[in-house]
Amino acid sequence: QVQLVESGGGSVQAGGSLRLSCAASAYTYSSVFMGWFRQAPGKEREGVATIELDGTTSYAESVKGRFTISKDNDKKTLYLQMNSLKPEDTAMYFCAADSVPIYCGGGSCSGYWGQGTQVTVSS
Repeated sequence: QVQLVESGGGSVQAGGSLRLSCAASAYTYSSVFMGWFRQAPGKEREGVATIELDGTTSYAESVKGRFTISKDNDKKTLYLQMNSLKPEDTAMYFCAADSVPIYCGGGSCSGYWGQGTQVTVSS
């Protein structure tokens, strides 16, 4: 069963912090690649951070040093700790998983996806 359920979004002022969570089914949590993506109104969905089964992480340049992706294997949950938030971080944030690197382009994305959680950062 494929299931990804995000939570933790909200509204914060610039400089604030939020922690997003993504609860996954056992099947989905076993995916090789899991990650966080975001989509702002009128923009393409973009990768924010990914983590591989062995713990290898990668980040978009725009969030390096501010965001941290992590996993809790016991809880089968993916997290995104977001610090020093900026107004340009405002977007719908999605959790995704797949057995291969997740790709977004041309208006569509590969892999399995949650329903998203809204993050709004005010200046």
